[in-house]
Amino acid sequence: METTTIRVGLAGFGYAGQTFHAPLLRTTPGLRIAAVSSRDPARVHAALGGDVTVLDDARALAAHDGVDLLVIASPNATHADLARTALAARKHVVVDKPFALDAAAARDLARLVRPGQVLSVFHNRRWDSSTLAAQAMLASGRLGAVRRAALHFDRFRPQPRARWREDGSAGGGIWLDLGPHLIDEALLYFGMPLAIQADIETLRPGARADDGFSARLRYADGLRVDLGASMLAAAPRPRVVLHGLRGSYVKQGLDPQEDALKAGRLPQEGARWGVDADDGVATIEQDGALRATAVPCPDGAYPEYYRRVRDAILGKGPNPVPPEQALAVMRLLDAGRLSAQERREVALD
Repeated sequence: METTTIRVGLAGFGYAGQTFHAPLLRTTPGLRIAAVSSRDPARVHAALGGDVTVLDDARALAAHDGVDLLVIASPNATHADLARTALAARKHVVVDKPFALDAAAARDLARLVRPGQVLSVFHNRRWDSSTLAAQAMLASGRLGAVRRAALHFDRFRPQPRARWREDGSAGGGIWLDLGPHLIDEALLYFGMPLAIQADIETLRPGARADDGFSARLRYADGLRVDLGASMLAAAPRPRVVLHGLRGSYVKQGLDPQEDALKAGRLPQEGARWGVDADDGVATIEQDGALRATAVPCPDGAYPEYYRRVRDAILGKGPNPVPPEQALAVMRLLDAGRLSAQERREVALD
């Protein structure tokens, strides 16, 4: 790169590319979207301007001379092939979750990274208001040793949609969509478990891909962490629940950043972003009595991810989500699928 402006190629301009990646890339100083792969140039130009090059072939974009960083926001089944092509062309790469379709493919990608090359996975939910709040609560020690936790991501969409995530295609289904978020969150809080037991379900009439799951992570010290997601939750479960020896913490609602991005709002320099008005509640034993207090959430911070990617590429900071961390998520996704298929707990090596 001749300048400190990093030229970005965005592979895919569907929901993930248009809603999450493009707005965050556009508003990160030092990054410029130079090219996009899409079969709808008019839509790309309407959103990003006429100076953006549009290619109809994502693999051509992955090797394009005018791109320094390839961001892969295409369907899950294409992630590994595009990342492999871009790494071979000596590009830096960001892959939307999941890293690949399985841990073996993810491990192969990690081995392709050369010195000075950045390969990162877009686990943006690390910068959810609820995740940041839970991390702060755990770090404070107010709950004592946590013995049980539950992390949920619930929605209400009783009618399956006509899109690749739900049509039975490879890489579709909620386990590979929301499973990576919840597993990465659990690893962030508690590290790698000893074992996982999962039930991956297809419950909606006409559904062709899994649309719900429950999974339990078992840890060496006895901790149990329950993960759950459903497309049939008109009354959603709490987003985060932590039960410790001194008290509990509960955060109800989802982070507001996705809704803000869907509504077309953009993070702006100097302006607050990701403001979550839904406080968590800590119920702590004090002087023999339980006392519940509201705990305000930190602001959500999705823009932080791409700022850190930029700095990592420029040699000014660490990779925000390095391949080995994303590979740990893939290992648990694989083990969870095996657990659901064989209806048993699966140990992690």
